[in-house]
Amino acid sequence: MGAWKQTVAAVGIAVGMVGCAGDATESEPALRSGVAELVAPNGRNLNGRNLNGRNLNTPELGQLLVSVDLAGARLAEETLDAVRLEGSVFHGVAASGPVSGQAFLGARFTGNLGSGDTVELRVDGIAPGTGADADVWAYRVSYYDVAEALWKPACAAEDGSALDAIPVAGRWDYRQGVPGGGAKVDDAARFTFACEGAAIAKCVRFGYRPWATTADGLSLADHHQACTRMVRADFCGDGTSHTTDGQWVNLHDAVDVQADTEAWLHEAEWDADGARCFTQTTRAAQAVSCPEQPQRGDCGKQAHFQAGTLIMSEVPPAQ
Repeated sequence: MGAWKQTVAAVGIAVGMVGCAGDATESEPALRSGVAELVAPNGRNLNGRNLNGRNLNTPELGQLLVSVDLAGARLAEETLDAVRLEGSVFHGVAASGPVSGQAFLGARFTGNLGSGDTVELRVDGIAPGTGADADVWAYRVSYYDVAEALWKPACAAEDGSALDAIPVAGRWDYRQGVPGGGAKVDDAARFTFACEGAAIAKCVRFGYRPWATTADGLSLADHHQACTRMVRADFCGDGTSHTTDGQWVNLHDAVDVQADTEAWLHEAEWDADGARCFTQTTRAAQAVSCPEQPQRGDCGKQAHFQAGTLIMSEVPPAQ
């Protein structure tokens, strides 16, 4: 079994817009210092065999929260200096000195929406990582709905209940069907609150923490990005998903994060730019054609890990 030891929540749904949240009679819900642990089934999702999904992140406020500013973060109405992420833990400097970790409970950030508008965000809960995933912290985040004068979940399930988010440095290009769509954008001034259950956070939970390195010192940043392409079946590397939510996919690599646990059918080889090749057996409902992508009869050959392939995916045989 690979290095990833934590159970993953088997959530493969595309999450709808945020609209229902908690107790509408209170505009300032009580802050809390802990978030309930994710409850997930043991077994199939522990390593290799996972549910995929279409979304990079979940839609907020009827549109995407595409990034969050580090500058301007506030704590108890004081603007913090030098705010940064180390892994998924916030650090900054207040007038009284350095602050980090749980001290960011109640912190306010400015979020950037796909429309170009901004929204105020608040950290309502913090759950530190544990064990082998001590560097994976989860946050309960809300946004301020000006029209209703209420705080609502920034990450929400279909029923409106709040989901946690993992902060990941940088931002993503959410466009589809164009060059650069789905790409990770290194941006030192911004980060992404990646909602649990969507691709960015899911790939962190799979063990591809973009801030981490392997035992040999290899950064997992490209593996994480390759994983986001794989989970969404973004074969052409243009941000377009070619799958439906909740289908099974087996993934494995050559860096001891995810081991090949299933004797399934080869689907594709992946790097940060999309599929390096794919077979005729995919999760796509219709045949996929990617311009200028070569067709290779040996797609899925293990030796290709030595030639640039980062992750391989497999699909179960037809039932």
